[in-house]
Amino acid sequence: MYRKFQLINKLAFFSITLMLSKQASAQFNLSGEIRPRAEFRNGFKTVNTAASSPAFFVEQRTRLNFGFAKEKLSFKVSLQDIRTWGNTNQIYKTDPSLLNVFEAYGEYQFNKNFSMKVGRQALSYDNERFLGTLDWAQQSRSHDLLKFSYKDSLGFSMDAGAAFNQNIGVEPTKLSSTFYSGTGNYKTMQYLWLHKDYKGGKVSFLFLNDGRQNLDSTTAFKQTLGLYAEQALGKLALHEEAYYQTGKTTASKDVSAYLLSFSAALPKTFAAPELGVDYLSGTKSTSTKENAFDPAFGTNHKFYGFMDYFYVGNGFGQGGRTTGLIDIYLNTKFKTGAKSLILLNIHQFNSPVDVFAGTTKLPSSLGQEVDAVYNLNIYTGVNLKLGYSQLFSTKTMDAIKGATNKGPNQWAWTMLTFSPKFI
Repeated sequence: MYRKFQLINKLAFFSITLMLSKQASAQFNLSGEIRPRAEFRNGFKTVNTAASSPAFFVEQRTRLNFGFAKEKLSFKVSLQDIRTWGNTNQIYKTDPSLLNVFEAYGEYQFNKNFSMKVGRQALSYDNERFLGTLDWAQQSRSHDLLKFSYKDSLGFSMDAGAAFNQNIGVEPTKLSSTFYSGTGNYKTMQYLWLHKDYKGGKVSFLFLNDGRQNLDSTTAFKQTLGLYAEQALGKLALHEEAYYQTGKTTASKDVSAYLLSFSAALPKTFAAPELGVDYLSGTKSTSTKENAFDPAFGTNHKFYGFMDYFYVGNGFGQGGRTTGLIDIYLNTKFKTGAKSLILLNIHQFNSPVDVFAGTTKLPSSLGQEVDAVYNLNIYTGVNLKLGYSQLFSTKTMDAIKGATNKGPNQWAWTMLTFSPKFI
């Protein structure tokens, strides 16, 4: 911990030195963020039971971002501290909060089209369905990798990245073996993203190879292929997605899973309504394969209801299987002023595979969720959000969550974000 604070002090000293240089100020940027969020949870992520009681806490993210650019060179370091209010004594020598490096990379521009970025970095593509920054989570998500990028003036872009992860090893102990364990992360990963903007729309292709460590020191590889598209059709904005997964799991099961998504929106009309459906395949109780689609690195909080009942670090299914999800949704956006708006989203959740209570087949409906968010830009660099969600669950939801619902499933939160740009 002491070394971490030393690093912060050195970086702060470095930034002050650069601030004193008029020439460097044009090339150096320094920004910060303080984002406390208070949450009331009463049936969040899983159904409220007779034995459960509401939770309330405040979690805060603090970030300091350093950036430098000169000719062909770019450099960024983003430090963050994630803590729950009161988790540390007022007088202490140890700190259980998460103090870490969110991003730390260098980038070299070979020419106006081609560049290389090396280090810890966030990945965000298209609508973040499969590769996203997960910014809602205070810690967010970043990857340690090497990435090559190409972009031309005709609307074509390409990113290709590769990663190889290892556990901490102190010399001279790490002299043999590349066994990787205990992190829940991939051991190796490679991806390719191709993108094309055209008049009236855009289209992207994604390929990702995800290698996970087996206990016998072999690696299980799973591949994901995806297509993403947007088009304008008069006043309508159309969006389509199709993903397919194949390969092996670490349990040596064959993978055959898919995701399909379609939506139509009227973004320039009152309430900007968007009606859509997401279909994520699930694994039947009789299947010997893994048929449940895994949106492994996506910003899942954005898509499947803000109460995070699905694909956000919590299981849902029977017999160790994931049931998948059919999500029929209506998203709306109401302007309430020059600096404020209200988001109101409605979801109907269904299971794409059969769910049972004993030997009795249950209805496919998992329930409905209503999400409301008020967003206000108070001042430059100051934003306030207030949210309330309620989920109306069914007996089928109880079955896939392994609990019996008693009482309402509610979630309320407020988040205040300060994000000043110092330079």
